[in-house]
Amino acid sequence: MSLTPLALCSRALLRIGAQPIASLQEGTAEAEVAANLYPATRDALLSAHPWTFATGQSALPRLSAVPHAEYAHAFQLPPGFLRVLSAGTQGRGRGTPYRIQDGRLLADAEAVTITYVFRPEESAFPPFFAACLVARLAAEFCLPLTESASRAEVLFRLAESELRQARLIDSQQATPMALEGFPLVDVRG
Repeated sequence: MSLTPLALCSRALLRIGAQPIASLQEGTAEAEVAANLYPATRDALLSAHPWTFATGQSALPRLSAVPHAEYAHAFQLPPGFLRVLSAGTQGRGRGTPYRIQDGRLLADAEAVTITYVFRPEESAFPPFFAACLVARLAAEFCLPLTESASRAEVLFRLAESELRQARLIDSQQATPMALEGFPLVDVRG
């Protein structure tokens, strides 16, 4: 089954014992809760970790508007942008001081390349992230649909456990980054 917002929400509803939905606009309480809570929950979970499937790099176009103070240039953030991990220049994705302000990236560099977390299509979610998202959605949906605070608390603990497991799996998909320029290591020669 292809992953869609509807499929993910239906799985979460089944986990709390509610009826699955046929559409996010069908007018039921379940559909209304899912339609209102899904986008923010998905984006919060994507932003919580530098997921390998949702991390990209992009050279940013410089805007003509100049920032009022502190930085010399403003840059347009890419579509689907959620969070900057680092910024750099000359083909490097890190090492440049920056600030996100008013939906723009501000920096003194003439050109900026960022490493960032973006919002991928649901069909690109790997199984470990989909399971984590469904667990979090079930926890979020529980209180408005069942009015059981104790059950919601248990589901939030399960969702945190799923998040730890998903982060562990995702972290094993890349070579660990080495420490660079750390003063205590540098003094040892």
